[in-house]
Amino acid sequence: MANANILGRYVWHELLTSDPKAAEGFYTDVVGWKTQVFENQYTMWVSSQGPMGGVMTLPEPAKKMGAPPHWTAYVEVASTDATCADAKKHGGKVYVEPMDIPTVGRMAVIADPQGATISIIQSASDMAPHDPTKPGEFCWGELVTTDVDGALRFYGALFGWQKLSDFDMGPMGKYTIYGKGDLQLGGIFPKPKDQPMPTAFLHYTQVAELDTAVARAKAKGAKLLNGPMEVPGGARIAQLMDPQGAAFALHEEARKK
Repeated sequence: MANANILGRYVWHELLTSDPKAAEGFYTDVVGWKTQVFENQYTMWVSSQGPMGGVMTLPEPAKKMGAPPHWTAYVEVASTDATCADAKKHGGKVYVEPMDIPTVGRMAVIADPQGATISIIQSASDMAPHDPTKPGEFCWGELVTTDVDGALRFYGALFGWQKLSDFDMGPMGKYTIYGKGDLQLGGIFPKPKDQPMPTAFLHYTQVAELDTAVARAKAKGAKLLNGPMEVPGGARIAQLMDPQGAAFALHEEARKK
């Protein structure tokens, strides 16, 4: 049974890719993760605070649906089956029906009404949350969508996410920060009409030195999509695509003055 304190929070991040071995070499160099094999079949990402994600080959059914290599995040729920039913009730889809992973929990993959996918899990045992301000940890989940209000309603019904604040980005519209209670989990912003990007989540990893991490990523074959740039509050970010084509983002905490 999941700790009530982590319900609605991101608890795991998984890379589905065409070349897991190459991806392992890339991210261990760029972000500084170590890897650890779980039960001889699944490779986990390990930060200084312990396992926090994994990497696996992009499944054939996902490939046939046109899914490229991508990162997905798992959100802790009280009941995977009930959450899938709620997703359908609120206009979403279930791409991977609830299934048990021995000793780990019961998981599923769902999509919101605008098409963004996210994974859910009902953990078999307590998962202690990591400190997202430490290097090597996922710290932010950003959703670009065609319907910000609709996304807030959907994820509010499923996970209890709430709008915490927003700020005006000028021609790009408002950037909405969401979370649970006073815990910020990420942001949502409207998809630019003239850009072909899909409705999707982009997941940010904390690094100690952004420019150095970006340089390592580019040297290993990544494409820089945006940044490095400063965001409100003084933090700095960069958005990239790894050599296999999965989008990811890096975040550096605001420097203390």
